[in-house]
Amino acid sequence: MQLYLPLERVCCINLNEVRRVLSEKKSSAVLGIPKLISMYPMLTVLSMFYYIFLRRRARSGTRGEIMNSRRAIESSNRILPLSVELVQHVKEVVDFSSQYGSENSLSYTMWNLSGLPNVYPSSGDFTQSAVFRTYGRWWEKCPGSSQPFRRIPRTFQSQDYVELIFEEAVYPTAIDVLETYHPGAIVRILACSANPYSQTPPSEVRWETLWAGDPGKVNILQARQFTPSIKQINFTTNLIRLELNSSLLEYYTELDAVLLHGVRDRLLPLHKPSMLDLEDDDKEDHSIEFFNEQFSGKTLTESTKNGYFEKLPYELIQLILSHLTIPDLCQLAQTCKLLHQHCYDPLQYVQLSLQPYWAGLNDASLEHLHARCALVQWLNLSWTGNRGSITMQGFSRFMQVCGFELVRLELACCHFLNETCLEVIAQMCPNLQELNLSSCDKLNTQAFCHIAKISGLRRLVVYRTKIEQTALLSILNFCLELQHLSLGSCVMVEDYDLVAGVIGAKCKKLRSLDLWRCKNITENGLAAIVAGCHLLEDLDLGWCPTLQSSSGCFVKLARKLPNLRKIFLTANRSVCDSDIEELARNCPRLFHVDILGTRMVSAVALQKLLQCCKELQLLDVSFCSQIDSRVVQELSVNFPNVAIKKSYTQ
Repeated sequence: MQLYLPLERVCCINLNEVRRVLSEKKSSAVLGIPKLISMYPMLTVLSMFYYIFLRRRARSGTRGEIMNSRRAIESSNRILPLSVELVQHVKEVVDFSSQYGSENSLSYTMWNLSGLPNVYPSSGDFTQSAVFRTYGRWWEKCPGSSQPFRRIPRTFQSQDYVELIFEEAVYPTAIDVLETYHPGAIVRILACSANPYSQTPPSEVRWETLWAGDPGKVNILQARQFTPSIKQINFTTNLIRLELNSSLLEYYTELDAVLLHGVRDRLLPLHKPSMLDLEDDDKEDHSIEFFNEQFSGKTLTESTKNGYFEKLPYELIQLILSHLTIPDLCQLAQTCKLLHQHCYDPLQYVQLSLQPYWAGLNDASLEHLHARCALVQWLNLSWTGNRGSITMQGFSRFMQVCGFELVRLELACCHFLNETCLEVIAQMCPNLQELNLSSCDKLNTQAFCHIAKISGLRRLVVYRTKIEQTALLSILNFCLELQHLSLGSCVMVEDYDLVAGVIGAKCKKLRSLDLWRCKNITENGLAAIVAGCHLLEDLDLGWCPTLQSSSGCFVKLARKLPNLRKIFLTANRSVCDSDIEELARNCPRLFHVDILGTRMVSAVALQKLLQCCKELQLLDVSFCSQIDSRVVQELSVNFPNVAIKKSYTQ
């Protein structure tokens, strides 16, 4: 019997179709299969073409498309549960990148994700929710923001993360995230094989993506339960990580609770996995073995041909390769000797961001990069090395290789750092100008003293760290080139007035200063800053309750800082009309103003601010008791180029 398939069916053929066709030829037995293939070569060729097409589409598509392709392929693999499904709430929050709230309270902090829901199904701006520090793209435009790195893979879009522990390790069947305000920020959900309550060898720590998608903006006013279709994994877990990107949102996203559904016993597929399973493609960011294999490369034989690339100018090839991500560059190096030479050229690694590969990076990965990193100027290791994957010794060796040329070093949320690591940075990086230690809350207080040795620093971020007053004063006295300084949520500093006095006396070039939630700065400290730092453009005094408008500190600020572009007076109840009018009169270049929570500012003062500050783009008047929704609507109509924010509580 001859077999013919219509063209439209051949073009969408899958493994089940091939299996069905072959099952009809059982009488041919094993010896008859080659004959069948020889009779219908077009079927074999088109099947292979479709196979290649699917894999290329999986590699080139978005993460959401990759996961959707997986679900389409595995839809025929029905699952048989072997035990009752458990539903667990978060037991503990173990790590996160930022939070709106204070380190010493529960309002707007990540710890609100623990336990039962506090807000859901209500929606709106509630202090009992978990809220990250930023939203939208406003912060990227501020004078204090840093430039983005090149060569970031399109599949990595995460800006914040939070890691959650549950009571019992299970095979996950579903994840519920209760989003109560401005949903749509979640871009990735991961599961870890490590037991958070025991010491797991770094080589056995494995992260798997359960779900991934693009950042979005969900135009609903109600709270929602976000339950994406997740991937099966072959290990139990009680450590879940959410990664978020709030760049498209109109306001802060708020999360109330996370629920983990799972079973104790493994889910078994009733059918064998499809030949077109895309498992390998999902491991590109998370498998240590895959990552190190790409970095280590292989020996090329003498007979390897270079093709037509030999005819291209060296500079042109370098320009072409500059658009590849780091793993792609490592794979390309294995094709021929000419491209191997180009891919190992240190000029390709002047900017090196390893943050997208945090889950697969370890000491061996850094060792493989040594030969290429002699000219690195910008290095981003943020989020990497946790749970022992990068050691102090491995980091120190890497700094010895690439430290001399380093100008910028990003180490946000790197919990492997210790005092020795900062000492190595101070010794090996004499040209360093930018250092980011944001949320490195495991660093001991003595470690920060070494930063004072880096006299050329222009940007220092120690947000959410344990830096103390002694180390901070030493840094301010020796790092006289500072232009950008972030001290937000540094709760170990005892006397911010003393620190502010040194800032005003020593940091004459300062352009941005973050004092978010600095609890004890008074009008005396602020007066010292505005008297000495005339170049300030970006000043964050949010949640500094000891500053009182009655002292005239905000009026003096407005009169002495005419270059201000951003001013945060968030949650300062004493801000009044005279303060806003002085800002309108003296700071015409303002583009970002936050006066959330004041009770004494009227619509008339806001009208004057909007009229005088022609460049204003963002104005937050949430919880301003004299500014209701009607006033916001009228001002928005009269000033359509300004995003006027007014949060609500349902």
